Amino acid sequence: MADWKEFEAAAPEIAAAGKKLLYQHGVGLAYLATLRKDGAPRLHPICPTIVEGVLSALIGPSHKRADLKRDGRYALHTFPSPNKDDEFLVMGRARFVDDPERTARVRDDLKSRGMKSTEDEVLFEFGIERAMHADYPGGPGTWPPKYSVWKLG
Repeated sequence: MADWKEFEAAAPEIAAAGKKLLYQHGVGLAYLATLRKDGAPRLHPICPTIVEGVLSALIGPSHKRADLKRDGRYALHTFPSPNKDDEFLVMGRARFVDDPERTARVRDDLKSRGMKSTEDEVLFEFGIERAMHADYPGGPGTWPPKYSVWKLG
């Protein structure tokens, strides 16, 4: 599993496009897909961030948190851009991190971007196995996009 820093070193253009889409609204915004106990998918909006070379998120008490603790497999897709149909997706495994200092650094980063905290969130770090960027060079409504894909190993 690669962290963001390793992914960025291996695929700098995809990572730069992904970071731009992730932070297009100031705070990181993406849809997180997790797996329910019965194996069905579940989709949630979250505010991920990249701190110290690691893609991270603070997750409050919720089904998504229980899903990630039970089965860390995930897919994270950025919010759509109002100006261009570009897409960014990462997939891999998330892991719960029980480290108050690391959690505080991620919380501080999110607060600096305008987020509020309920202080009951826990930290997850998202390891990356694959990433995809879809570039729609003709603007909204054009087809087909130019796909760029990165896979670990």
